[in-house]
Amino acid sequence: MIFPPLAGKSAFQHFNDLFMSNRHLSRTIAVQTLYQWDFNDRVGDIVEIMKIDKESFAPEFDDQGFIEHLVKGVSDHLEEINALITKFAPEWPLDQITIVDRNVLRLGIFELRYDGNIPAKVAINESIELAKAFGGESSGKFVNGVLGAVYKDMGEKEIDLKTAARRSQSAPAESLAPEQPA
Repeated sequence: MIFPPLAGKSAFQHFNDLFMSNRHLSRTIAVQTLYQWDFNDRVGDIVEIMKIDKESFAPEFDDQGFIEHLVKGVSDHLEEINALITKFAPEWPLDQITIVDRNVLRLGIFELRYDGNIPAKVAINESIELAKAFGGESSGKFVNGVLGAVYKDMGEKEIDLKTAARRSQSAPAESLAPEQPA
């Protein structure tokens, strides 16, 4: 299906916006699942909780397995992720961070640190948006601070380095000839 340009956007830009909103919906359902799992003291099969949440919030949504990838990724790396939260938010014991903020951070750290296909900027920005949407008044700033510190500690992601290299290779070459007077 070809999308007509909308509000000055090309079909590609429209498709990209739609795709990104689908990823945002996936992350929203993942945070809901993580919240529910955490609220119930991490009792129960997280994949079953995710299936119920997906059926409740977006029954026709085909996320291509992205939600499951996110929730399983967080649960598989939970100890390491919690250790990073503790390290980079030392004034906040893990059990004193709100359940929403704690799980937005978990998701953000998973994408930032353990998912090689998600650019760092996307992981951080999406987490900030989720925190603003579902957390408290200062959640966005808190999540930004913690994820920024994690990012600074870990350095550039491979995907970000490859993207930067591709951009520099495709940039138009500067003319080396001296300027001619007009």
